[in-house]
Amino acid sequence: MPKEHPKAKLIKRSNIVISTWSHGIKANEEAWKVLSDGGKSIDAVEAGVKVTEADITNRSVGIGGRPDREGHVTLDACIMDENSKCGSVACIEGIKHPISVARAVMERTPHVMLVGEGARDFAIEQGFEKYKTPIKEVKKDWKEWKKENKELLKKPRINHENHDTIGMLALDEFGNISGSCTTSGWAYKMHGRVGDSPIIGAGLFVDNEVGGACATGMGEAIIRIAGSHTVVELMRQGKSPQDACRLAVERIISKHDDVTGLQCGFIAMDVFGRVGSYSVYSGFNYALQKEDGKNLMV
Repeated sequence: MPKEHPKAKLIKRSNIVISTWSHGIKANEEAWKVLSDGGKSIDAVEAGVKVTEADITNRSVGIGGRPDREGHVTLDACIMDENSKCGSVACIEGIKHPISVARAVMERTPHVMLVGEGARDFAIEQGFEKYKTPIKEVKKDWKEWKKENKELLKKPRINHENHDTIGMLALDEFGNISGSCTTSGWAYKMHGRVGDSPIIGAGLFVDNEVGGACATGMGEAIIRIAGSHTVVELMRQGKSPQDACRLAVERIISKHDDVTGLQCGFIAMDVFGRVGSYSVYSGFNYALQKEDGKNLMV
């Protein structure tokens, strides 16, 4: 039986799932199945984002993701539970569900993060399903991109879901929060580039005394302020999830002389089930599912 949150008497017992972008709607539905059956938040956030990882039409997450400039689809993911246990993989190739490998790192090793060939070797040793990437359609696009000699590090278009993580937070009936984050990263990035998504404290952070946060957008800017950790610490200081996200975004803006084309966004949830979001530019949306139904928020 899962341990109740220490503030259980103060917390309204209600399952909640929040995730980034419109692809979060289907992911939330899967997470909700776990929660509505009395499951734990850590199981919900893993099951939820696996839906997006397996979606071959998604060009920013999982097996359908776009490759780096060398043609390699490198995947990043991390997960964190209510006890501050966490696991992460970065720059892993040819594995269908990096989020599950990240959880295995958390639960089956003394480490937090494995990268590259080491992460892949571990995944194969543990019996995780392999998957050949890039898929046919994506490989064709990559070849055309190379032929056209496009800028190697051209910034993704703002709010265009060829460069957007899925981050998810879930609150279960025991009052506990967990989070997950997974992506294929910046399309046609330099080989070996890793963004914020697999970095605990940048792409994801959970503190069960306070709440959790996830990030999406330009990872380099999010890393610079330890974005998700910053949001959680602002909530610890008494800020609402909405204000905490706004203040973190304002901090990102303050660190750049020019934010043209630089989109970053955060979602957050506290232990009382209050949620919030904010982004540099408008247009960022998130999916929210509660007892009264699911919604896409803008």
